[in-house]
Amino acid sequence: MTTRLMLDSPFLLGFDHTRSLIDRAAKAAAEGYPPYNVEQIGDRSVRITLAVAGFTVDDLTITLEGRQLTIVGKREDQAKDPQAFLHRGIAARGFTRAFVLADGLEVEGAALDHGLLHVSLIRPERTASVQRIPITAA
Repeated sequence: MTTRLMLDSPFLLGFDHTRSLIDRAAKAAAEGYPPYNVEQIGDRSVRITLAVAGFTVDDLTITLEGRQLTIVGKREDQAKDPQAFLHRGIAARGFTRAFVLADGLEVEGAALDHGLLHVSLIRPERTASVQRIPITAA
């Protein structure tokens, strides 16, 4: 069964970018690893926290391309590890987690603390500006 988005209307021209953002967000929401939280910190700040136990700073990469924030975790080859586990419940696989940021939201910084990666985002205070448009005589 195919669902039709409201953005397919012929009266909504030029919304292809919005549609691709919705598609990317839906695909990212389906991914379950690693678990994460998104917290509102005050009026203008947001913090994304990912549970990345076992990853070091060198194993993690954060990039911002356009409005897409991508967090990648790559682990060294675990096959080289001589340890014999009786039970292995901590995931050792790599991951890619992507977030689509709203316009005006900026990455303030990131920190790894006790297996939690915190990415801080801020929406700077906007200054209202009035622009006068000159009128020319024809």
